[in-house]
Amino acid sequence: MANKVNQVFVLMGVSGCGKSAVAKQVAYDLDAAFLDGDFLHPKANILKMRSGTPLNDEDRMPWLTLISHAAFAMSNVNNVSIIVCSSLKRKYRDIIRGDNDNIHFIYLQGSFAVIADRLARRQGHYQKSGMLQSQFDALEEPKNDEKDVSIVNIEQPLAGVVNDTEVIIRSFCQ
Repeated sequence: MANKVNQVFVLMGVSGCGKSAVAKQVAYDLDAAFLDGDFLHPKANILKMRSGTPLNDEDRMPWLTLISHAAFAMSNVNNVSIIVCSSLKRKYRDIIRGDNDNIHFIYLQGSFAVIADRLARRQGHYQKSGMLQSQFDALEEPKNDEKDVSIVNIEQPLAGVVNDTEVIIRSFCQ
């Protein structure tokens, strides 16, 4: 895939919106690098989430800094990189942006009811459906002044979400 400059796309949204499924398929389709931001969580964060306790801002700060550093590193060796990270608050997105001028966020947006239904059917993930309300409570949807954020409606089949995401990525890389 030809591009202007190496680009990093952060797929963001609450747990259960499909970030991982979409990112993996898009990375495969576009031959892009892929990183699940959850892999960078410290052990203490994982244990806390696994116990059903939501993370607080203090827990997240070192993790978000690692994601920003990973984005920088990935953009130096990959034409297109995709990172999965909830990025629920504006300040979280700002930390990830850091000094990186080639980061774009793709917000996978859906209703509480649709996402709660998806989480109820999910197995093997430490984010439980009972924690979804805390995610929606923390969510600061991107505003118009965040020019590096695109929105994809997830209330459609997965293939449509993947297609819409790929259209956005291609628009920045041609």
